[in-house]
Amino acid sequence: MHVGGAAARRLLDLLRQVLGGAERTRVVVVLAAVLGLSGADVATVGASATELRGALHIGNTQLGLLIAVSSLVGSAASLPFGVLADRVTRTRVLAAAIVLWAVAMIWSAAAASFDELLLARVFLGAVTAAAGPNVASLVGDYFAAAERGRIYGFVLAGELLGSGIGFAVTGDIAALSWRAAFVSLAMPAFVLAWFVFRLPEPDRGGSAALPAEGERQTAAVENEPHGTDAQRLARERGISAEDGAAFEGDLEGMNLWQAVRVVLRVRTNLVLIAASACGYYFLAGVQTFGIEFAKEQYRVGQAVANVMLLIVGAGAVVGVLAGGQVGDMLVRRGVLNGRMITGVVVAAATSALFVPAILTRSATAALPYLIFAALFLSAQNPPLDAARLDIMPAPLWGRAESIRTLLRSLAQALAPVLFGAVSEYVFGGGRTGLRWTFIVMLLPLAGSALLLARGLFTYPKDVAAAAAAGRLRAAGRGTQRETS
Repeated sequence: MHVGGAAARRLLDLLRQVLGGAERTRVVVVLAAVLGLSGADVATVGASATELRGALHIGNTQLGLLIAVSSLVGSAASLPFGVLADRVTRTRVLAAAIVLWAVAMIWSAAAASFDELLLARVFLGAVTAAAGPNVASLVGDYFAAAERGRIYGFVLAGELLGSGIGFAVTGDIAALSWRAAFVSLAMPAFVLAWFVFRLPEPDRGGSAALPAEGERQTAAVENEPHGTDAQRLARERGISAEDGAAFEGDLEGMNLWQAVRVVLRVRTNLVLIAASACGYYFLAGVQTFGIEFAKEQYRVGQAVANVMLLIVGAGAVVGVLAGGQVGDMLVRRGVLNGRMITGVVVAAATSALFVPAILTRSATAALPYLIFAALFLSAQNPPLDAARLDIMPAPLWGRAESIRTLLRSLAQALAPVLFGAVSEYVFGGGRTGLRWTFIVMLLPLAGSALLLARGLFTYPKDVAAAAAAGRLRAAGRGTQRETS
């Protein structure tokens, strides 16, 4: 225990150095844990597939439905949570939602039938919807624009680590009892809720981002709180805001449907939503059927399949940490489209790498391809998440993320059902059915690279439009102060 405690302290010290101090580290770790809890829950259903199938007498389609119903309900519930994220204390809403997550997980563990477990998943989906809009809005306000891609990398790493825990740790627990697997996630959720509740609520608009220890907020952040590094480049290059989306009226006071219309007029946002949906669609299928596919395709046992996924997951963590930093670095070097270019390159590489990994029967041969495919798949998310904040005025961050979550989750919800149904009814089930299903489902993943390439043309104009909206809002507040 002494060795483990010393290692934990060294890791915490390293994080403090990398993230810029204890307070910033606390925020990043807690937000990462929120996404990690959600990822662990989704992965646990997939890791418990064999046990659930035997205990509840269900097939792949019903297993997919357990994931799908949670995602569908969550997609609808994300809209009201997006409104709350833009208007009320986000840390309190998120903490309350996590307490309800824990209750839903205990309910899942106590389910006596498939129908009851399905009902518990409906409730779970409704409360987990709080994560996306609130985490996105908090990241935008806690951290300066120049480092949001890098910070997003650390936060999203929590989601991957949570999925890894769901696959490996709770998967091993599920081999003994699938009910114990769900309970094992409920207990940490109560603890996490307390830590979220204790987080300070940041000022909105990014005007008081947390500085690194020993540093003051830069003049750019203090004097122009609604600008980002990409928006500064757009202004310096004279890119017209008139060709981008129009942000008119009282952005804070807009009702949900007005905000939906405004957000969906941003062409780059539509590209990012569609590309995100394609990526998460494939990922949802992997989370649900990845363990079973690995065992049958590579002829390995549960323990070996878990180890393989942990190694692949390590590659994904490296990717998510590197992707945000690469996008930030390109923008700092004056490449306005740096975050979008990063997304295009890694999305194209992901599809190419998955093909040989799916076709081979050798675990040894497949592992390098899987590692790099997972690395590139995860690397696109941090720069694109940071890009979403570049093209959207701060008062719309929560609602914009909720709308993205809604549309992305629809694809994510369909994936497990379609993966299961196609494998059983189109390709005949078994190993061959899953293999050909994964190959066919690579098509939407490849399509995401084409979508992002299209976004290279619209992103600069939408960045300029968001910057203009921020300047108008800041000028309006200045006039109000002078009048008062």
